[in-house]
Amino acid sequence: MNDVIKQYLITEKPYYHPVADEIELYEAAYSVRMPMMLKGPTGCGKTRFVEYIAWKLGKPLITVACNEDMTASDLVGRFLLDASGTRWQDGPLAIAARYGAICYLDEVVEARQDTTVVIHPLTDARRMLPLEKKGELVQAHPDFQLVISYNPGYQSLMKDLKQSTKQRFGALDFNYPSHDVETEIVAHETGVSNDVAGKLVSIAERARNLKGHGLDEGISTRMLVYAGSLIAKGVDAKSACLVTLVRPITDDPDMRDALDSAVTTFF
Repeated sequence: MNDVIKQYLITEKPYYHPVADEIELYEAAYSVRMPMMLKGPTGCGKTRFVEYIAWKLGKPLITVACNEDMTASDLVGRFLLDASGTRWQDGPLAIAARYGAICYLDEVVEARQDTTVVIHPLTDARRMLPLEKKGELVQAHPDFQLVISYNPGYQSLMKDLKQSTKQRFGALDFNYPSHDVETEIVAHETGVSNDVAGKLVSIAERARNLKGHGLDEGISTRMLVYAGSLIAKGVDAKSACLVTLVRPITDDPDMRDALDSAVTTFF
């Protein structure tokens, strides 16, 4: 394996608890190099899933956190000027395509639509990436795969993928795990007891029922891990919950009172 790409290998097994048959479905998709789209709420485990899959398959993983200022050059590459003169530097998408990594575009809808168009030639039978500024056509390595993710809850007419993009991907839906599975995840990730983890999950479930009724988004599994981590360090459980579960997701006084009451119920 090329030294350029070795740095992107995941050497330690990431912890991931399967919820259904998502691992088997993804492996089947990778076997035919199908581009994949992961859809689900913030903090439900999409990124951890990709990291686990890359480790399981033994493939390098290049992750790009998309944002509205990201340009096509940020993805494919650009000419740079240094002491030796002008040189070309591949972007993350070009590196992945050239050397055979999994390229993961996280929250792809945050990127401008004119930027995401550059992935189209890599997501059909052509499997190639034109580097127009350099005058080069990169034929994707046989191991290359493109994965994108986004949160459908934040979709809008201004922030959604074009149908011409969506239909190039297979898709997996992600959501928060069942109570018992999420309890196991929180206990494993933080070291708190199953009893404490279960109480944290119960608080999250109450908050998720308020989504669309005062909350834009429910309490995520990631936030529960934050809370559990503080509790494991000796922080008072109620204080930990207020800091990590309640204050970050709302500034509305009435909603805070409702969530504070849920915390008090369990701690």
